[in-house]
Amino acid sequence: MEFDYLVPIPLSPQRLYERGFNQSAALIHEAGFTVTELLHRIHSEKQSKKSRFDRIHFHQVFQPLNLHIENKKIILIDDIYTTGSTLYHAAKVLKAGGAASVCSLTLARG
Repeated sequence: MEFDYLVPIPLSPQRLYERGFNQSAALIHEAGFTVTELLHRIHSEKQSKKSRFDRIHFHQVFQPLNLHIENKKIILIDDIYTTGSTLYHAAKVLKAGGAASVCSLTLARG
């Protein structure tokens, strides 16, 4: 599959500080690819603390970074796919920013 950017699902600055690393970015890096940060995440309650209903119906927590992505093919990378809401909201922001296509790859299904 051809792509322009491999984009990790971002952690909020607070969550990144707690964890010390972004697991999605680490997956990209350890696979030998370049990590491209295109999104910023607004801090909210941990996904693991939310019910299935809350996960599906959460508000947009992603904001685009100031990069030009018009007509680019993007693959979002995440560690765990539970309801798909995280990837849906991230893809929505990237598509609104002009991305030609947004696909996703996750390590595990939860």
